[in-house]
Amino acid sequence: MTSPKPNTPRKLRPLPNLIFATRWLQLPLYLGLILAQGVYVFQFWTELVHLIEAAFGNTAALDILIKSIGYKGDMTPMKLNETILMLVVLGLIDVVMISNLLIMVIVGGYETFVSRMGLEDHPDQPEWLSHVNASVLKVKLATAIIGISSIHLLKTFINAGNYEEKVLLWQTTIHVVFLLSALAIALTDRLLGGSHWLGDLKKHQLRPTGASEPAQH
Repeated sequence: MTSPKPNTPRKLRPLPNLIFATRWLQLPLYLGLILAQGVYVFQFWTELVHLIEAAFGNTAALDILIKSIGYKGDMTPMKLNETILMLVVLGLIDVVMISNLLIMVIVGGYETFVSRMGLEDHPDQPEWLSHVNASVLKVKLATAIIGISSIHLLKTFINAGNYEEKVLLWQTTIHVVFLLSALAIALTDRLLGGSHWLGDLKKHQLRPTGASEPAQH
């Protein structure tokens, strides 16, 4: 019994092949985001070192933290207090969430728009990458942006005394707009997914009676 010949990809004509190859123009963009990820890692550890130094009474590190978070009070604190600690930790969480967003864009975008990475059987494959596509990626990115916006909004309200009322109002309004946009994206994706499901159902119903299902390999 002869073994079936492996499916070889059909050779494209020169013009379609050139157009298809333009997807690799996105590669430098993803490499640039990897460099940006490295900058965020450096920023995270710099802030963390300053936080540890301030916890042990280093006033120079404390001054750097106060300036970085924009904290202002009636008197400059001489030691690390709960408000400054909370704002710095929220800043660290913000860096981590933006880093997660970068990973989604880099890995998911490369897998979706450039080339497959062949991670199907890899033990460290992220769970979300197993079913990623353009629609799923949009929803996940919108959710991540809402999380980042929530952290920024929480930092602003903790340090509300140093902001004008219109700044608080605008940040809240922008956060609500993010929420509505994410809901609209999720609803659109659900409607499109439902239409695809109905299309498959109609094709199945129109199949002649007695037609066998295609063999599963």
